[in-house]
This record gives sequence, C-alpha cells and structure tokens, in this order.
Amino acid sequence: MRTFRFIAAAIAAVVLFGHAVSANGPTYAAKVPKKLLTPDVVETERLGTLNFFDGLPSEETVEKLWDNLDFMRGVDAFLHGIPATSVHGFCEGLEDFGVEPFAAGITEELLDARSLMLTANTTTMYVLFCIDTKAGPVVLDVPPITIGPVDDAYFRWVTDIGFTGPDQGRGGRYLFVPPAYEGNLPENGAHIVQTTTYKHFVLMRAFVLEDGLEGTVKRVKDNFRMFPYSEIANPPEQKFVQLTGGQWNTIHGNDFSFYEELNAAVQYEPSNAFPPEIAGIFDSIGIRHGQPFEPDARMREILTEAGAIGNATARAMSFSPRDPGVYLFDGREWTTPFARLSHEFLEDDVRVLSDRTFFHYVATGITPAMANPQVGSGSVYGFTAKDADGNYLDGDKTYRIDLPAPVPAGDFWSITVYDNQHRSMLETDQKLAGIDSTVPEIIPNEDGSWTIWLAPEPPAGKESNWIQTMPGKSWSSLIRLYSPGQEWFDKTWVPGDFVLVGE
Repeated sequence: MRTFRFIAAAIAAVVLFGHAVSANGPTYAAKVPKKLLTPDVVETERLGTLNFFDGLPSEETVEKLWDNLDFMRGVDAFLHGIPATSVHGFCEGLEDFGVEPFAAGITEELLDARSLMLTANTTTMYVLFCIDTKAGPVVLDVPPITIGPVDDAYFRWVTDIGFTGPDQGRGGRYLFVPPAYEGNLPENGAHIVQTTTYKHFVLMRAFVLEDGLEGTVKRVKDNFRMFPYSEIANPPEQKFVQLTGGQWNTIHGNDFSFYEELNAAVQYEPSNAFPPEIAGIFDSIGIRHGQPFEPDARMREILTEAGAIGNATARAMSFSPRDPGVYLFDGREWTTPFARLSHEFLEDDVRVLSDRTFFHYVATGITPAMANPQVGSGSVYGFTAKDADGNYLDGDKTYRIDLPAPVPAGDFWSITVYDNQHRSMLETDQKLAGIDSTVPEIIPNEDGSWTIWLAPEPPAGKESNWIQTMPGKSWSSLIRLYSPGQEWFDKTWVPGDFVLVGE
C-alpha cells in the first residue's frame, strides 16, 4: 500500500511540476511574443539605465521608478489642481484684504493694476465675494441689473446670477444649500441652489447706467445682502470693503506653495468634493482629506521640481497652444480655451484637459454664457501672447492693431493688456491697462475702423489711441466685444493681429 502511494505521489509531481531540469526547456512551454518581455537592461533617455532580473526591477531601478512616478503625479496634481487653488487663492486673497465671511468686496472706482486678479479689467464695476456654506445655508440677495457666475470649490459652474440667472436681471433672493443638508428650506420666495462644495467663487458685475458709477454703487449697496440662513429673521447689516486701489492678490502660487494651497482646499471641503480620479491624483502625492500633508525631504524636493515643470507646462498650454482648434480665425493668433463651446471643456464625450488648464491658468469665472454666448448678449473674448509673425509680444517694441469697421459690438469693445508673470493687468503708468470704445479721446480712422498702438512711449500723434507697455516685460492681450454681433460668430469680421512696426 505504501509503495502504491509513493508511486502515485511521484506521478502527480511529474504531472504537476514537470521535470526539475530540461535541456530543451519546459515541457509545457507557451509561445511568448517578444512584446511581452522586459529585457534585463533597458536604456532610456529620461531615466538612464533600468536593470531587471527576469522582469524584476533591481532595488536601484525601483527607487528610480518610484521617484519618477511621484514626479509625474506631482505634475498631474499641479495641472489638475489649478481650478481648486484658483478658487482657494481668490477667497483667501479677499479675506486677507479684509473681505471677511459674508462681506463683499466692491470696486467703487473700478480696478487698476495694483490689484492682482486674473483677466480683470478697468471698465467693469465688480462685486467680489465668496459664499461659504460650511456652517449652513447662505442667503444671497442679488441687486438688479447685474450679471455673474457662481462657481464651486473646483471651479465648476453652479448657477448664474443676474441677467443670465434665474432672476433675469431683476434681482432676487438665492439660497445656497450645503451638501447633505437636512434642515427645513423655504417653499417659495427664493431660488434654491444645492451645492456640492462649501466654498464658492462669485464674480458679479454691475452695469453702469445713466446715473453713472455713483448711482450703480448705490444700487448695489441698497440691494445686496449676504447672511446665514439661520439669521433670516433678523439679518445683520451688510459690510462692504472698497477694493479700488488696494494691493491684494487672488492668484495661486507657482512653486511648492501651490501644493500647500491645494492641500488647504482639499482639507476644507467635504471628502467627496472633487471627482474620485482627481482626488486620487492628489492622494498619490500625499494630499488626502482628513490626513496631514507631510512630505519628507525626498518628496518635497520632487514636488518642488514637479511644481516648476507643471507651471511651465501650463504656460506652454496658455501662451503657445499647439491645438489648431483653439485658434479663433484662420491666419490669426487670437485663441480661446472655449473652442469647444463648453463650460465643462467637453468635446463630445471627451474632456479636453489642455483647454481646462489654459482657461484656469489665465482667466477666471466659468459660466455657459461665457463659453457659448449668444448673438447680441454677453461678451466674447480672444486671447493672444503673440504678434502677427508668431513671436511673443515684447514690451520694448512698438505694435499696431487694426480693427475693421464696423466692430460688431452692440455695447462696446475693449483691448486690455496683461502681465505674463502674474496674468493680471500690466503694471504701467496708465490706469486703464488698455483702451475701449467708450473712451472719449479715442479717434477712429476715416472709414470708421480703429487703429490702436502699443509701445513704451506713444508714437507721435497717436497719444489718444495708445496703450503703454513696459521695457523688459512681455505682455499678452484680451479683446472683448460686449453684446457681440453675428459677424463675430460667422467670422465675417476678423480683428487684426498685433503687427510689429518698430523696435
């Protein structure tokens, strides 16, 4: 019986494991394609030599690969984190200047280049504030004759207020309700807005009418209110902070501090505030809701370099885009991150990530009304950092730009120049940081077209149509048409590029 068992076991071992050694290779050999195999030595340009034993990376190679993965994830976290840090920077910057919770910043005398804010202009009266629902619902009373988007903590559009919102420019009451709120809500008398994050960015613009800027300020202050819903029976007095002339910053960092700002945003919001895939990218570099962000010396060094590369990549996407689809007109340098006409940067079922980075790196305020405007309402934009020859715009040189007649803008048009370092208005001796068709001194050409000059000093006889630039500084520009005509949309009207006419 023992002999039988021994023989049976031996047969089973042969069946299961084959021969211990075979001169001709395994008895049960697969036909393995070469593309499945990893050589023992792999030479790469980026990481150098990678060593393996039969597909297993050596200890030195493992360390090199983990460092590289952490670096790639760090760059990804920078590019995907810009929307979050942009909202965080906006709210923190206002609060640092004194716009405390439930207060509103107001530009009673418009803005100038002393204030740092992405794509701001000097022709709009802004009311800037953040809505924070962490402690409970927030009541917002919107004045009439205003417009603006409300975006969440990841810069996703929540609703519009004013002309493109439910109140349709008549003014009205909104109630912003935080995630998972279970309390009672009013059945009527307010536009109920359910939110998925706590903090919200609001960029409200007030239209200046016949009563002038002073009348507009009064209209806003008389009708704007923001307070906790818990105090609806006895709302507190509204506080406003004058922003005009202030030196305040609403723009995120571009060095290691970026990741600290991103972590602050992640910690403040609910655990499910960001899409899981995006939260996973943040988590891969040590940023996770409810956990401390404590990178060691190795990780801090990697993230410092990743932040530098992420910042550089965002600049390439914004100032020198490679996608032909973002160019507004054939043969022109004017671009837009809204080439897909989607405020979610979607093209069919694909999110165009470069468009999203492009927008959030240089601009602010997401709304469908901006991404896909209609003829005769809202505004349209073109952005460029290059001249007609495709070279970057240089503050030492003289340029001209021609706008054919008639410019299809029912209200007015403007050209604003921006500093490429901080992407806010270019700091010069001119308050306007640009020019627009409402400026009384601007002179049209005989045929009704317009020629604008940009240089450190005005060309002789062109002072009224001159925008100042600064030697040693690059610059970029936005052209805006308010209440655009059909000619913009069907491209029968095309603005000129910036043409170099002198050094």
